[in-house]
Amino acid sequence: MNKQQETWEIAPSTHLFDLKLKEVWAYRDLLGLLVRRDFVSFYKQTILGPLWFFIQPLFTTLIFTFIFGNLAGISTDGLPKPLFYMAGITAWNYFADCLTKTSTVFKDNAAIFGKVYFPRLIMPLSIVVSNLVRFGVQMVLFILLMLYYYANGSQFNISWAIFLFPLIVILMALLGLGAGMIISAMTTKYRDLAFLVSFGVQLLMYATTVIYPLSTAIEKYPKYSWLIEYNPMTSIIETFRYGFLGEGSFSWISLGYATSLTVILLIIGIIIFNKVEKTFVDTV
Repeated sequence: MNKQQETWEIAPSTHLFDLKLKEVWAYRDLLGLLVRRDFVSFYKQTILGPLWFFIQPLFTTLIFTFIFGNLAGISTDGLPKPLFYMAGITAWNYFADCLTKTSTVFKDNAAIFGKVYFPRLIMPLSIVVSNLVRFGVQMVLFILLMLYYYANGSQFNISWAIFLFPLIVILMALLGLGAGMIISAMTTKYRDLAFLVSFGVQLLMYATTVIYPLSTAIEKYPKYSWLIEYNPMTSIIETFRYGFLGEGSFSWISLGYATSLTVILLIIGIIIFNKVEKTFVDTV
């Protein structure tokens, strides 16, 4: 009895839109191994281990509460300050981690890419999935904080937009993935970009509604608030807060804009990534 075997032909692609998604699916087991590697390597040889997943957002929330909430007196739309900042930090951290780690995927994995063949797209996908584990842990911390304030009589309401949570997570992941792959392809020739990514992500956070609500930006700086509104992460974070806390500037138009921009960046990122992977070993 003949057994049908699946074989792959490794050949240069000549079609611009040949994304090789079928080949990526065939290597899904490798994706699981890479996710496990990233997760284990994060807390290996550390004293506190996975507790760092809790410590980072918790300390950041405390600092934001003291500086922006108490000293600067920035409005939080009537929400408890730690809860407001924790919501923004939880969502922002996932996007920022996906973007910064994907942006250096060629440089960080040059040795592996030069020795063995597998669909290169597997590597940035593994980063997005492994960061999802960290995001899940931080979501647990956020929900525990919600329960604490609810038990103490704080006023916030879970709205119907909470059902958009899966969409919000997908948008954050794909936005970070698409933008990260574009930057990663560019850093193979322009090394300076790698040094600007972390700094740029920090600046981008202040142009997103992480430490202030969109309503405050529109009220105090109406001439420049459009810069914040056209940031796709603004509508994502505002929808996140509106769903879990009942406060935020939710808009179907803004969410649709963020979704459209995410899809465009993702498609462009995959095309550029697949094109650069053929020659990057010669330049990295």
